[in-house]
Order: sequence, then structure tokens, then C-alpha cells
Amino acid sequence: MFDALAIAATGMHAQQMNVEVIANNLANMQTAGYKKSRVVFADLVTPALVSQARAGEGGPLAPPQTAGAGVALPAVSRLFDLGDLKKTDSAWDLAIQGDGFLELALPDGTRAYTRGGTLKVNADGQLATQAGIPLKPGVLIPDNAEAIMVSATGRVQVRVSGQSTPADAGQLELVRFANATGLAAQGGGLYRATDASGEPIAGKAGEDGVGALAQGYLEGSNVKLVEEMVSLMVAQRAYEASAKVVQASDEMLGIVNGLRR
Repeated sequence: MFDALAIAATGMHAQQMNVEVIANNLANMQTAGYKKSRVVFADLVTPALVSQARAGEGGPLAPPQTAGAGVALPAVSRLFDLGDLKKTDSAWDLAIQGDGFLELALPDGTRAYTRGGTLKVNADGQLATQAGIPLKPGVLIPDNAEAIMVSATGRVQVRVSGQSTPADAGQLELVRFANATGLAAQGGGLYRATDASGEPIAGKAGEDGVGALAQGYLEGSNVKLVEEMVSLMVAQRAYEASAKVVQASDEMLGIVNGLRR
């Protein structure tokens, strides 16, 4: 009964975390480029202190049995299924149609990665995210630029005043990862590489398994409302079941405490 209390408590804690992850997914349904998270469950096992001398179990030298000890949450993984592309007709909106990430140069010299979004020109005249983080390799946009054009292969051109022919401003490159689910989310649609994700693999947009760039589009969230609501109901019922186990164990302990000689 004491074990049942502890096991049920792990179940309640796991489902509480599950509900929090689902709540975060639902809260970001309208966040451009958001990738939903999923709780990973793993069973806990502990050696059981029971006799192995019963018939048919190999006698006292038989290996010890194991017993379940509840559930653990080894990780919260992020699913990089593609979201729907939404047409915005804004030249500053950029999405990746397929696999891949844009590489960013952070102020501390490290690298981060993003699936795109609404871009701008930062104080240094570089093409950057809304937070001012420049894309890598750097793309300089002239002060007198009237329009910006990004091809599906990442070629950036600008039209400046007084010129009828667009001028080349740079070339955007994409990277991909052997295991994108291993990336660490940093907020704001940014990710960092980890040992689990592996090192970034450089590629050209539209080639070698890397997606193409789509100007004038934003990638929507990959959260599906129906799936999240069903998962929420399942998590709620699982939490209630674990709470019932706690209640039943408490009642059984109360019966034992009420025994009289």
C-alpha cells in the first residue's frame, strides 16, 4: 500500500507535467513557426524483495524479481513536423518549405537557428530577425533600398532608387540536422544545437534534402487543436485514475490502523 501511494504520486506528477506541455502547445497555436512539444514517458523499475524459493522459480539462487515503481519523464521532445504556409504578401516574411533552418549569429559569438519569420534590417544594416539578430552569412541591405527579393534558392537582391536592375545583396544558406528533435529551444523561435541534435549540416536551399525558401509566407504552428484536446482529456482521466489509487491506498491504510486485537 505504501508503494502504491508512491507509484500513484509519480503518475499524478507525470500527468501534471503532461497537461502543462499541452497548455503551452495550445497557447502557441497562433505563433508563427512554433513546433509543438510532447512528453516522453518511461517506466520505473525497482528490485522486489520477495522470496524466489517458490516452486518453478529456480530456488533461492534465482535472480531477484523486479517490480514497477511508477513513471518518469526523461525528456520533453519537440516535434518538427511542418506547419502550413500562410501567405502574407509581405517581402519581409520568409518561410522554409521543407526541412532546414536559417543560421543566426548571436552577440556572444555562438550560433542559433530558426525556421524563418518576419525579418528586418538591424542597426548595422544587416538582414536580421525582429530581435535584431543578423542572419549568417551576413546580408547587407543598402539604406536606399526600395524593395527586397529572396529567391527560392536563397539569393537576395535589392532594388535601389535610381536603378531599374536589382543588385545582388548576398546568398542565404540553410542547414539541417540529423536529429532535429534534439535541438534545444531558446524561445522566440530560436534553437541551439546539442549533442543529441548533432552538428549542423550546411546545404543550399532546394538541394540535398533541404527545403526551399518562400518569400511572402510565414510557417504556421504545427499544433492541431483536435489532437491537443484529445490528449488533454486523456491526461485528465489518467490523473484522476492515479488520484483514485491514492484514495484507495489511504482507505486501506485507515482500515489497517483501525484493527483491534
